Amino acid sequence: MKKSLFALMLGGFGIGTTEFVMMGILPDIAYSLGISIPQAGHLISAYALGVVVGAPLLVMMAHRFTPKTILMALMLMFTLFNGLCIVAPNYKSLFLFRFLSGLPHGAFFGVGAVVAQRLADKGKEAQAMSMMYLGLTLANLLGVPLGTFLGHNVSWRYAFILVATTGALTWLSLRLWMPFLPKDNPHNLRTQLGFFFRKEAWLIMWATAIGTGGFFCWYSYIAPLLTEVSGFSPSHVPYIMALAGAGMCIGNLVGGKLADRYSHAKLCALFLAGMMASLLSVYFLAEYRAVMLASTFITGTLVMMLSAPIQMLMIQTAKGAETLASATLQACFNIGNALGAFLGGLPLVAGYSYASPQLVGVIMAALGIMAIAVLLRLNKKTTLNQKQNSAMQQNNKA
Repeated sequence: MKKSLFALMLGGFGIGTTEFVMMGILPDIAYSLGISIPQAGHLISAYALGVVVGAPLLVMMAHRFTPKTILMALMLMFTLFNGLCIVAPNYKSLFLFRFLSGLPHGAFFGVGAVVAQRLADKGKEAQAMSMMYLGLTLANLLGVPLGTFLGHNVSWRYAFILVATTGALTWLSLRLWMPFLPKDNPHNLRTQLGFFFRKEAWLIMWATAIGTGGFFCWYSYIAPLLTEVSGFSPSHVPYIMALAGAGMCIGNLVGGKLADRYSHAKLCALFLAGMMASLLSVYFLAEYRAVMLASTFITGTLVMMLSAPIQMLMIQTAKGAETLASATLQACFNIGNALGAFLGGLPLVAGYSYASPQLVGVIMAALGIMAIAVLLRLNKKTTLNQKQNSAMQQNNKA
């Protein structure tokens, strides 16, 4: 692996750890701060909302700087705000610091995705991008289980020590190994914002925000689901989180290879359909431990298989605004995170079991598939019109 891609992967590891470790230590934070588990779930939404606000805003503010400068500045912010989470004295302050921690997330992945493409060998752009997201999946395999273990056995604050340390190491790696690249987008801000007037872009954003929200309905409350419904001991939760992380690692690599070969939109629809089936199996069969373990691995695999094709789909749709589009997609993933945590928590507040959020997740994944179906129909219509126009031009010449 190129050292520059390793630096991006390390950043993805830190970001993935801080985003997803909350799901594993949710009961520990709730107990420590004297709040309910659904209220602690709002800390997941706080981070996600930070990503939504920070992704497009920071990219637009930073477009005059070189990619290396932007990435280093974003990782400095990331390290500082996660460091503040370590010393948060109460729920309100932790909520604020989680929001601030989310600000650089989307911009880092947005800039990093375009940088990875520029560093990639020809024909392997999606695979190079998947190497950056490998850090996110390794976080779920190693960082999240370690943070969950520390949260259960020592203190949830140690999870954020792990994150802040990773952020500092990423900043150093970027400084040492990231090559100088010229500013990647010469277009003015008005041209970039034109991206938001494209129907295709909004359909991809809808599919991402709503479709992946189905995953977060499940993952946000996985710790109490495992202990209260499946009957696992709390000490087993870190290992099961690692199982989800293993699935994400495999899904990320497989998704990157498939995205370099097949239709991105069709792959997205296929993976969302698989997620629906997996979530349904959790709802009906979560009390069976073997089924729960299999579903945990499969769902983790599917969500990260979706990552590369939907990222490539967005970048190809956003000619002239690739960095802004990539960052916006990260915002959409985290809208899905926030919506999944919030909507998935509603049946819990109403008194239903910890298996009930899966039904909400199934509906959200189905809505994501509908958006992809509309996109495919729109693309087919556009292709047909282009062929007709081309034929007319040839007839006119004849």
